[in-house]
Amino acid sequence: MTGLISTNTFWTLWLFGHLILALGLLGAVTHQAMTVAFPVRKPAAGAGIVTRFRAVPAAGYATAVCVLYVLIFLIGSFIYTQYRVAIRIPLEAQHYYKTGGFFDFKEHMATIGLVLLPAYWYFWKNAQSPEYDNARKGVTLVLAVIVWFLFIVGHVLNNTRGFAS
Repeated sequence: MTGLISTNTFWTLWLFGHLILALGLLGAVTHQAMTVAFPVRKPAAGAGIVTRFRAVPAAGYATAVCVLYVLIFLIGSFIYTQYRVAIRIPLEAQHYYKTGGFFDFKEHMATIGLVLLPAYWYFWKNAQSPEYDNARKGVTLVLAVIVWFLFIVGHVLNNTRGFAS
């Protein structure tokens, strides 16, 4: 890639891909979380947008959530090499310790989410078993909170000092 695009453009493209996949994951896991937290028993004929949002077939999102999470984790791990050198050092030099600390916490939460994925996938692949309803609901809501936290912290950190800075 040397000479074709600048270093900043290279890392910005990776970050943009990371963002696009994260938005897909955010949408899928939010649909699932709304479905398990506020289930629609029988959708009405003239149901509003909130009811239709909650009435999605949630089990169909499980594989997509797992695949997207792993892809985002891998791309984020690749981007992290640049973050450690080009972003974190200047943040610490400017005394943005809380921002760096939140990103460290983000790393831990991302790993916890990755460890939850096998249980999450198992519970959703057995969605017809009512014995797993509470476990499926719990792991889905925890994963949704983790994904939203990761998205917000990543977005704030990028706004603090983005790759083009």
